[in-house]
Amino acid sequence: MQLTRIIANAVVLHEDKDYYPSQREVYGEDVETMVQERDNQSLSEPIIKPVENKLFIIEEKELPTVNYTWSWQSSLMGLPEHIRNIAIVGHLNHGKTSLLDLLVKETHVLPDRDRAKIDEQLRYTDTHILEQERGLTIKSSPISLVLQNTKEKSYLFNIMDTPGHVNFLDEVSVATQFVDGLVLVVDVVEGLMITARKVIEQACLEKIPIVLVLNKVDRLILDLKLPPSEAYYKLRYCIDQVNTLIKENTFNDDEFVPLSPEKGNVVFASSTSNFIFSTYSFALHYKETSPSVDAVGFSKRLWGDIYYNPESRKFSRKPLENGAKRTFEHFILDPLYKIFTSVLEKEKEDLSETLAKLNIYLKPSTYSIDVRPLLQTVCQLFFGNSAALVDAVLEHIKSPTENAKAKVERAFTGPLDSEVAKSMSACDSNGPLVIHVAKLFSSPDSKEMYALGRVMSGTISQGQRVSVLGETYSEYDTEDLNETTVSGLWVYQSRYKIPMEGVPAGNWALIKGVDSSIVKSATIYSADFNDDMHIFKPISYMGQAIFKVAVEPVNPSELPKMLEGLRKVSKSYALLQTKAEESGEHVILGSGELYMDCVLYDLRILYADMAIKVSDPVVRFSETCIETSRARCYAITPNKQNKISIIAQPLDKSVAADIEAGNVVLEWGPKKVAKYMNQNHDWDLLAGRSIWAFGPEDNGPNVLMDDTIPDEVDKKLLFSVKESIKQGFQWAVRDGPLCEEPIRNTQYKIVDVVLASQPNLRNSNQIISTARRACYSAFLAAAPRLMEPIYQFHIVVPYDHASALSQTVERRRGYIASDKPVAGTQLRLVTGTIPVIDSIGFETDVRIVTKGFASVSLLFHEWDNVPGDPLDSTQRIPQLEPAPQSAMAREFIVKTRRRKGLSDDLPLTKLFDPSLVKTLQEADLLPR
Repeated sequence: MQLTRIIANAVVLHEDKDYYPSQREVYGEDVETMVQERDNQSLSEPIIKPVENKLFIIEEKELPTVNYTWSWQSSLMGLPEHIRNIAIVGHLNHGKTSLLDLLVKETHVLPDRDRAKIDEQLRYTDTHILEQERGLTIKSSPISLVLQNTKEKSYLFNIMDTPGHVNFLDEVSVATQFVDGLVLVVDVVEGLMITARKVIEQACLEKIPIVLVLNKVDRLILDLKLPPSEAYYKLRYCIDQVNTLIKENTFNDDEFVPLSPEKGNVVFASSTSNFIFSTYSFALHYKETSPSVDAVGFSKRLWGDIYYNPESRKFSRKPLENGAKRTFEHFILDPLYKIFTSVLEKEKEDLSETLAKLNIYLKPSTYSIDVRPLLQTVCQLFFGNSAALVDAVLEHIKSPTENAKAKVERAFTGPLDSEVAKSMSACDSNGPLVIHVAKLFSSPDSKEMYALGRVMSGTISQGQRVSVLGETYSEYDTEDLNETTVSGLWVYQSRYKIPMEGVPAGNWALIKGVDSSIVKSATIYSADFNDDMHIFKPISYMGQAIFKVAVEPVNPSELPKMLEGLRKVSKSYALLQTKAEESGEHVILGSGELYMDCVLYDLRILYADMAIKVSDPVVRFSETCIETSRARCYAITPNKQNKISIIAQPLDKSVAADIEAGNVVLEWGPKKVAKYMNQNHDWDLLAGRSIWAFGPEDNGPNVLMDDTIPDEVDKKLLFSVKESIKQGFQWAVRDGPLCEEPIRNTQYKIVDVVLASQPNLRNSNQIISTARRACYSAFLAAAPRLMEPIYQFHIVVPYDHASALSQTVERRRGYIASDKPVAGTQLRLVTGTIPVIDSIGFETDVRIVTKGFASVSLLFHEWDNVPGDPLDSTQRIPQLEPAPQSAMAREFIVKTRRRKGLSDDLPLTKLFDPSLVKTLQEADLLPR
């Protein structure tokens, strides 16, 4: 039987075009018929597929109207001295995105619907549906705005809006790779919180300048109802908090730059009341009424213990009478309080008279609107635009040209005297093309990924042929290199993209067509670049991926689809790690509960579009040792011709921390490494020169050393197998013997080696696995212990609910370290530590016992040993009740091994040479 299918604009395959005249009569002349002898389409596939319309990422299809022309913005892109690359950072709900909304409203002529959304605080730069539903920023979002300073001179600001939740500190780490300075936003009520503290520590480490914005100043008036004198002390306390932390993290006292309003690097703002001001911008208001006033000199007297005498019209350092007001109170806070009081309390006639004195005139209909919009309108008219913030950034944050050299010295791995390094240091738009890519963004339909990169040198053009170098690229291993063509080029503006033909040095570019070989970050060169190519350092993230879940498709046949989704979601989230265990289990690792919730939402809805089963959350463990190996442990190669002897011992935590932070790298060479270890950790110079490797990877917290004596070992033969031993060491510390988790804080010493004289008898196939077994045996003979990650919690809670926290914390093996008041408020800040594995659901419990008033932040703090001996097989593991402290390590080991499809007990015959097992058991180092 013939099957007839009606397809629009199809070609008629049947010879007789009039074979089915009735169909044309029914469906019209525009529809043709196609006749087939059999149906080649499966029953599961619909004849007409529904149109896919993913609306999970907001993007405007047309460019919005701005207060300047796009050509004017493009011309500023060619003047790097008129560009500032900044990131807005701070704690959760401190007003970062709302502050950026003020700048958007100032520069954009928004449709009524978008302006209404901003007034409702739904945030312009939050484009992901989760961001709008949850009311918090999840991904860093760039936007470029042309802003004017107090002299009405235009500058191009490339701004990165970053998350404030501690789970998304990886996005802040990415943002620091793009910027030359940070705008730190602090809520004056809560003060300096954990996210801001971590950001300041990172900024001090990378020597990134900071401009401080004290936000939500209106809360001092409306919520706390503080008088001006106490409001001044509250503002001063917040500034002192930031300065104290900066000084603690500044290694050289000469480099300490204090933040102060009189220096111009502190700005006051309220993103809800629509005002931004500094002492200088306020001084300009007085200059308008009194032209003889020196605004610069006056502004320097508007902060600190300086008093004004109205009779003599002079300033003094000491109050001339009791109750005298400081200049900041008299000239700034008093007028601010009067504006708020007038709007909130006065009638229409009295308010209009008061505003007329400030040269503010409103339409009669404006007085009838609600108090909050009326207050926003009055403040915006009085304080004007964002010129105060622009001035602070221009004065204290360098342009891309001025900061290029420092950025290259910190991040570029190549020689600094090369031509390409000199071009990047000069931010030369005519030099060779070099781009640092540190972030990938998803297209609106989630089918493509775009790369956001900072153009360090040269100019990238549409259609240009480029070479993309991944994180593992080196001059010795060029496998991670891919040549491709730039198929799209834009300036990314969060909700829209500006198409560009070329983007010069000093700017950010959104690039299409280069993402296929990029995992997290990359370096892009022009394809015709003929010199040696070097990459930028991989990003060092704040926090670690310690929170783990396993995923699998509901329908097993959709496994390839899930794997493709995992690949995309891994690119989208900077810190996220995905891997397949030997048991076939697919694991996702992130920083916390909220982080994993967002990741799994994107995996299900955006990237895989399928049903996925998720396991109960667990954590990533680590393995370590607490003693030196009690015996010289060895392993013999399968051909019985080679023998490697190694001992293991604990590595000092400070050494491991320096290695992980990148403060010491083996690329320096043995002499420089030895000098560093001698000066900073009191290592012997000979021991420092004997370091062979760090692991896992190049910055892992484990050390492999050559501790052999030349009189006993043929060093020439030993160095011939050095690379194979290093590979065995890397393999061993990446998957430890206890439960195949990474090893930490362990130092391995090669004490003896017996090698065959024939090269074919000591090849890598023989040496690598043998070195691994030698590392395992030395580790297990050194009192191995299991390590678990520990969170540091910060809980802000009202005074009368703080006492309810202790029992909740203690029940989860937690510890309260401090409980102190937040200055000037009825809040308390409770800090302490809690194991990550016991933190699942902790925030929910805290909100229940505090009736929803608590704000909880959990941030990775350290690795700590789990109580108990993991090799003690005599410990009983209860089934339906918590294990005792002495059996906790054993319980974690057994359950982790079961989850990974391993046996409950260690396979000693596989990990040790048979001749060594008996020796270790006699020394009571292994279970019998």
